[in-house]
Amino acid sequence: MAFTSLTVGGAPLRIEYEWAGRAAEDAPVLVFLHEGLGSVAMWRDFPQRLCDAAGVRGLVYSRPGYGRSSPRAEGEQWAPDFMHRQAREVLPALLRELGVERPWLLGHSDGASIALVYASLFPEGLRGAVVLAPHIMVEEVSVTSIRQARRTYLDTDLKQRLARYHDDVDSAFWGWNDVWLSPAFRGWSIEEEIRAIRCPLLAIQGVDDEYGTLEQVRGIARRVPQTKLLELPDCGHHPHRDQPEAVTEAVASFLRSAG
Repeated sequence: MAFTSLTVGGAPLRIEYEWAGRAAEDAPVLVFLHEGLGSVAMWRDFPQRLCDAAGVRGLVYSRPGYGRSSPRAEGEQWAPDFMHRQAREVLPALLRELGVERPWLLGHSDGASIALVYASLFPEGLRGAVVLAPHIMVEEVSVTSIRQARRTYLDTDLKQRLARYHDDVDSAFWGWNDVWLSPAFRGWSIEEEIRAIRCPLLAIQGVDDEYGTLEQVRGIARRVPQTKLLELPDCGHHPHRDQPEAVTEAVASFLRSAG
């Protein structure tokens, strides 16, 4: 684990990150973008295994508010454009600081949406992107599951379990949960923005995803014609955990063929 300091929008940030894989330092870099409750540690050994299979270097980091990175400021509430700000401000600043040029991106859930926004904003700045269980609009099934997560956090030991992965677990949980359940977020959509994506794109979703229907990835494919789709049976919202072998094989093959 390592840390770097960034200044974004005039605010100093501490970012937790680590490198994964045994590829040479001049190998292409695959940047991992975690889900709404994720962090470096919550990826477990998936980045290492995938990078070794694909022959790339991995950059895994915790977004501000998560893991060992800077927590949210006291009383700070994320706005509906929080994923756009990550794609437009934090991720480019981190890549510059670490000297990473034209990476691949691999995002899961909120991280997948951030990857899509980045790819639409910087169409020449990527080798390509992989999105696992992405969101391109808000669906009722998403809101229902996120509302259930709130009840679970309040009524069970979920907070204690998440505390293994976050220095400030309330920062991580409420930052994500509050914005997703806010009335202002219900109209959030990147359906039109993603039409600007020009890089190779692989979209993967579980058939049994409890946070979104298959219209999420199928909607991407209709708007981004170079998209390769993979819909996995017996798989929920975490394809890299539910079907790790299938995801590793598909992503490694995609990186080799598109790179």
